[in-house]
Amino acid sequence: MSNKELISISWQMVKRYFCSEEKWKVRGLLGAVIGLSLAQVYLLVLLNGWYNDFYASLQVMDYSQFWPLIGEFSAYAFIFIVVAVYAIYLRQMLQIKWRTWMTERYLDSWMSRQTYYRLQVLGKNDDGTLDNPDQRISEDINQFISLFLQLSLGLLKQACTLVAFVFILWDLSGILELPVGDTVIGVPGYMVFVSLFYAIVGTYFANKVGRKLIRLNYDQQRYEADFRFNMIRVRENGESIAFYGGEEPEKLGFKDKFSMVIENFWHLMNRTKLLNFYVNGYAQLAVIVPLIMAAPQYFGGAMNLGGLMQTISAFGRVQDALSFFVDSYDSLAQLVAVIRRLGGFTKHMEEVDAIETNFVQKKSLDGDVHLNDVNVMLPDGRVLLQDLNIKLKKSARLLISGESGCGKSTLLRALAGIWPYGSGEISIPDGWKVLFLPQRPYLPLGTLRQAIYYPQEVPKTDGDNLKDLLYKMELPELAERLDNVDDWSRILSLGEQQRIAFIRIILFKPDVLFLDESTSALDEKRESLVYDTIFETFPEMITVSVGHRPSLQERHTHILKIYDNGKWEVKS
Repeated sequence: MSNKELISISWQMVKRYFCSEEKWKVRGLLGAVIGLSLAQVYLLVLLNGWYNDFYASLQVMDYSQFWPLIGEFSAYAFIFIVVAVYAIYLRQMLQIKWRTWMTERYLDSWMSRQTYYRLQVLGKNDDGTLDNPDQRISEDINQFISLFLQLSLGLLKQACTLVAFVFILWDLSGILELPVGDTVIGVPGYMVFVSLFYAIVGTYFANKVGRKLIRLNYDQQRYEADFRFNMIRVRENGESIAFYGGEEPEKLGFKDKFSMVIENFWHLMNRTKLLNFYVNGYAQLAVIVPLIMAAPQYFGGAMNLGGLMQTISAFGRVQDALSFFVDSYDSLAQLVAVIRRLGGFTKHMEEVDAIETNFVQKKSLDGDVHLNDVNVMLPDGRVLLQDLNIKLKKSARLLISGESGCGKSTLLRALAGIWPYGSGEISIPDGWKVLFLPQRPYLPLGTLRQAIYYPQEVPKTDGDNLKDLLYKMELPELAERLDNVDDWSRILSLGEQQRIAFIRIILFKPDVLFLDESTSALDEKRESLVYDTIFETFPEMITVSVGHRPSLQERHTHILKIYDNGKWEVKS
């Protein structure tokens, strides 16, 4: 990612917020922060003048001026403390408001149009993989805003400091007389030129020493997230791993991911060490330079002690301002790494969102479901299903069968609108409710009642209806646990989860139901139970099932057999 792209991405992220519906509030808040930063600069100018008066009075031992000047300093210091505290407080207030707004927008983009799912299937980052979008939303946004405000406001403050003190330093420097042969050349404001030269050289070498930190910070964030994600995977799949006795392979996986974290961190440490050696050496040398440069005038009697201390203070302020990039290089490296990660994430969400599908959703006019000239493909263009034409009337029950990998589940994804690769026309009567059930039901965290009703909201009163359904599906032990909060996907077996999914069907009352091997974990007796229950409850419902069991054929009126190379046939 080029520097131009980084600047463009940063500008877009900043512009979107400061031109949003909250623009006047946040612009006012930003103005207050900038105003307090300028007040700090003004107080520094006043303190610089105080140095001259205070040390001049010390030089002549004027005790009458000592306490008044101490009082003046105390007043300046008190005001400076209050201004500095509120500058940070208001900056943090701006940060949390910006983070809230930006996080909501990223969550909207991630969750809309099944982008989160398409990213899993199709998304790639700069390294060819999509890593940890959750980290980008939860951590990278906060880090971007924090670093951006810190550095941008710091740059503004240092720019104002430079403007204020460069004129003071110019006047205090006087004229440096340099003998050149038989002539003497006077250099006015020579300490300004010394400070500028010192900062330019310092910035150049800081970039040479620290530029590798950008990539190292980028990789460190990714490796840390990958290591954490591996542990989350073990927590989510603990039972399967325990059955396999897969502790050793998992530990090896942990060690492999953690070794990448440690190896990269050693590189980061070593590079940071070099940069810290350079930055600290640069800072310490900057203390000596103004003393050396001002010494001829001081010892020559052209400058008193107050003037010397004021000159050193002004030089320090100018030097700090000009050395902003040297002092902030580590933070700049982190900011660039974060912008790359957020920029890559944003780009891939936009690319996925821009993928157009040739599937056309229409309203059926005759009360039937139609699939006309439906083609289903893989992202590489390979055809799974070609020119599928089916008409499903009320009460139709279609079983989709075929060898593994022939495209049965992908067809359901296309019908659900989450698979963009393909074409064709899908017609469903207006106002009909459609429900898709995957093989492994999703049970959100919360009460069991909420998990059963998902994705619907729990009604205020459902009486004993839910308990009756649990008994009907042979889950009586759950009837008294409806309001218990737990991780139900971990507690319940897959068979129990699948029976809960069939309760969802009854609560949702769909007109068209798609089942993707939704009874794979049930024995034939309970498979018959759940199918008979929904068929009796919704006799006119259209049902499309994916499955392999011969017992399913008896419960469906038609069978769609999918073969290789896109071929298919329908049997009654």
